[in-house]
Amino acid sequence: MSSYLKLRSAVALALSSAVLSFPAHAQYTGPSEIAQITVAEILKNPVDDQDVRIQGHLLRQTAHDKFLFSDGTGEIVAEIKAKHFAGQTLDEKTKVELIGEVDTSLKRAPEIEVDFLKIVE
Repeated sequence: MSSYLKLRSAVALALSSAVLSFPAHAQYTGPSEIAQITVAEILKNPVDDQDVRIQGHLLRQTAHDKFLFSDGTGEIVAEIKAKHFAGQTLDEKTKVELIGEVDTSLKRAPEIEVDFLKIVE
């Protein structure tokens, strides 16, 4: 392979890597029709695929993408993929808002499948 082709390949690889390494951070932050709800309300009457918006704290990580979440009224497992953290660093003292949907099963307690995570200041 000629040095020109090697250089061209290296530049193309570098450019594509640079473009793909920047995560998209565009988010809608305006009003929402998804009502604020509590963990206690979810656990009292879990409805599969119900849209929910809850605020509280991630107490601890229990598995690869599972976290124990509490809003002070109860605790529920939240499934949060790494991409939803969007580079944000947080701990058990950081207040967060989760938007997602309830996931019910006959084999386990209800969980929240998180679609959006935001740090609440």
